[in-house]
Amino acid sequence: YRTCLNASVDCIRFFLRQGMTFRGNDESKNSKNQGNFLELLKFLGNHNEDINNVTLCNAPKNQQMIAPEIQKDIVNATAIETTNAIIKELGNSLFSIWVDEARDISSKEQMAVALHFVNREGCVIERFIGIMHVSSTTFLSLKMAIEALSLSMVQAYHAFEVKGEFGGLKSLVIKENKSAHYIHCFAHQLQLVLVATAKNHVHVALLFNIVTNLLNIVGASCKRRDQLRDKHVGCVFKALEKNGLVTGKCLNQEIGLKRHGDTCWGSHYGTL
Repeated sequence: YRTCLNASVDCIRFFLRQGMTFRGNDESKNSKNQGNFLELLKFLGNHNEDINNVTLCNAPKNQQMIAPEIQKDIVNATAIETTNAIIKELGNSLFSIWVDEARDISSKEQMAVALHFVNREGCVIERFIGIMHVSSTTFLSLKMAIEALSLSMVQAYHAFEVKGEFGGLKSLVIKENKSAHYIHCFAHQLQLVLVATAKNHVHVALLFNIVTNLLNIVGASCKRRDQLRDKHVGCVFKALEKNGLVTGKCLNQEIGLKRHGDTCWGSHYGTL
């Protein structure tokens, strides 16, 4: 039993570390590709006789440790152990909670939470804690989501999440925890100020309107994208012949189309 369990745990740890998917489209016995999890478990069995003797078809049907529910249980246990390791590393040090919102490819609102602290060696450490689906981004909803992750000490939230000195998420947390301190995200505020100021300048606003239209036109066609890449490659070769570019690893790579965002620091410069 222990050997079978360890084999499944090792496979799951590998996928979690590499950020890979577990299951395949067809995991039936007749499938030529049963998905990453089962295929890796087969690979381990083919290279280790002890594992092969107690896994998959050689294991009892109620003790194969390959069911999706078993995989989820092991993933949850791994997340708990990882969080405990982070808390142990944190110790009694002061820390801040970083909360941000993102939308995935399925257009679901998700909240990411990370810890930021200084360890015993004096190094600044950032640890990702978790990501949760939030149906609402109101102050109360965010507070409940943070409490679900058992975090409610020090906070550093984006400006759009905190409105008013005594309103919003800030006051909700401080009411329950007097030791909490609010640190405003000045970089976010400065970004919004710079964007608003630039948009009031007619020529700057016109420039980025033209850039946006150009991105929409070129980005909608694969042929136009290829033409843009070919043109860029030609410019790079000409500049290299004239020693006008610095060469080295990861320099002068193939370009893509980067869209700017009002809340994304430096994105306007990257677009240009």
